[in-house]
Amino acid sequence: MFEEAGRTPVVQAPDAPAGPGWVAEHRAALHELVDDLGAFVIRGTGVSTVDHAVSVSRALAAPLLPEKEGFARRRTCADGVYSSSEWPANQPMCMHQELSYALRCPGLLVVTCLRAPESGGGTGVADAGAVFEALPADLVDRFEREGWQLVRNYGGAIGMPWQEAFGTEDRSEVERYCRDNAIDFEWDGDSGLRTTQRRRAVIAHPRSARRLWFNQIAFLSEWTMQPEVREYLVAELGPDGLPFTSRYGSGEPIEPDVVDLINEVYEKHTRCTPWQDGDVLVVDNLACAHSREPYRGDREVLVAMGSPQQLPAHSPTTASA
Repeated sequence: MFEEAGRTPVVQAPDAPAGPGWVAEHRAALHELVDDLGAFVIRGTGVSTVDHAVSVSRALAAPLLPEKEGFARRRTCADGVYSSSEWPANQPMCMHQELSYALRCPGLLVVTCLRAPESGGGTGVADAGAVFEALPADLVDRFEREGWQLVRNYGGAIGMPWQEAFGTEDRSEVERYCRDNAIDFEWDGDSGLRTTQRRRAVIAHPRSARRLWFNQIAFLSEWTMQPEVREYLVAELGPDGLPFTSRYGSGEPIEPDVVDLINEVYEKHTRCTPWQDGDVLVVDNLACAHSREPYRGDREVLVAMGSPQQLPAHSPTTASA
């Protein structure tokens, strides 16, 4: 293994292409390593196909978790293995933890690079415990007391259709899912759905008990959008019609400067190793947030969400998971 300041640690597989079998053989050691580091890159595996990526993902993170409540389209490659989110190549994707707004979220992410881009496109990681400790105590205290609230509008000309996000055409199944997962919902005509859910902003890691900043307060915020995009959406849909936005747990709006501050703290704690073909990034999804740089050229990256973790709904009196 080698480490460099500002870079995600890299584990070098044997000189000969190791393939998915090597990853499966060293599963226990790799799990110990992700517990210690939070995230690392495996390099030199020879992983080059979708089937390879699926095998590696299952070896490291089974059982894999189907995505619910998706916020952006993905291509399904196999059960629990997806393309990266459809997101403009010239725009960054800021730090977040996958499905941190869901009560059942992945404990591990396995991200496989089949084709590295011409430039940029790195997947950054940030230590969620360090971010928690670096944020102002009064801000953290408020979010620990109140949690955070996510409001989403599905359907219409803009935003994710609810049929894709929930994987069903049956409204009764969506309603059942929402009731089972502490999500308030309201239908709007034939195609629209508005949901509101209150979640914890801070959890304790189930193994280390370390307190972690675990949410998508900044990522799923209207203030993280490009200003011209937000202005257009507000003009077209109204302030309550945005595809998503985050609020304090009380329902009060989160100020733009708070979102800026959170993103600044993330940036200070970001590590990123540029992709090479065949790289496999392993991320503890609770202990680390992740992001994506803008890029040029073709980029093929697959993601698997596995080792599911069940989180309780927000309680105003406790921050542990």
